[in-house]
Amino acid sequence: MSQTDMQEVEIKLHTPDLAPVQRALEAAGAVLKSPRVFERNLRYENAAGTLTAGGIVLRLRQDEQAKLTYKSGASSEDGIFRRFEAEVVVSDFATMDVILRRLGYVVALIYEKYRTTWILGDAEIVLDELPYGHFTEIEADAEEIERVVSALGLGGYRRMSGSYVEIFAELKWKLGLRMRDCSFEAFAGLDVDLRDLVDSS
Repeated sequence: MSQTDMQEVEIKLHTPDLAPVQRALEAAGAVLKSPRVFERNLRYENAAGTLTAGGIVLRLRQDEQAKLTYKSGASSEDGIFRRFEAEVVVSDFATMDVILRRLGYVVALIYEKYRTTWILGDAEIVLDELPYGHFTEIEADAEEIERVVSALGLGGYRRMSGSYVEIFAELKWKLGLRMRDCSFEAFAGLDVDLRDLVDSS
């Protein structure tokens, strides 16, 4: 795969209730690619703290597989995000973490979610359950994304402008939260309403 093919194009919608989204997917003939699975993500930073400041993501994810991901160069138009993304499956999550730490990277954030993955036409649709809310992401080219949004009746849902980590950071700032990690345990007992806290612009 060439670097020009390593482009992530997606939209993130705040969908507080995922049940009607799943019903719309089933009615549209979508295929379940991966049932609900728990994800644990480690987000790394270098000693100078320049990765996050430069819009670079270095992430190690554990779900049914372990994957190392690099992302950079994000841009957004009409709520559709584009950025360079390179991802590789690694054989051992813990060993990859050791390698990254030995190279001088530190874990700046751990975040968790549950994800269910569907396929509809040329689009991948994921239903995400994070500690602070539920979301639907659609990944395809921009034209296909808009077609799927329309086909699933999702046009009235809020298009989110940031990544899950950026939304988490905004929530921490607005709510005065002091936890480092975005885990289900950290959010236990907290009542978060994204309609009041997160901007969609």
